[in-house]
Amino acid sequence: LSFIIFICYIASLATSFMMAPLLEFLLALFLLFAYASKLNEKFKGLYWPLMDFLRCVTAAIIYFAISIAAVSKYNDGASKAAGVFGFIATIVYAIDFYITFNDLVKFLKQGSSDSPEERKSE
Repeated sequence: LSFIIFICYIASLATSFMMAPLLEFLLALFLLFAYASKLNEKFKGLYWPLMDFLRCVTAAIIYFAISIAAVSKYNDGASKAAGVFGFIATIVYAIDFYITFNDLVKFLKQGSSDSPEERKSE
């Protein structure tokens, strides 16, 4: 979806917005590569679902903002298409960060289930 939005912005008058979908597409490719090559198991210092959560939150906000600007400011068809795809991407990223947020809450509850007495004895 990010790549389609990138192509639409290249073909439109709103070429100044093309950097956001390009960066989001490259970040998605990096995370796909990281999970496929099991980098997340090698680098235990990073909490990968938190990185994915932050990426989804920022992507949803940025896509929403540039979609509003592209639809309201530019009149060509490619800008309107990029704006519509941007709104769809906003919804997709919002659903993704909701699902990822639920995983983060489960992780944090799991980490806080240790009683204080057990921590004192260690």
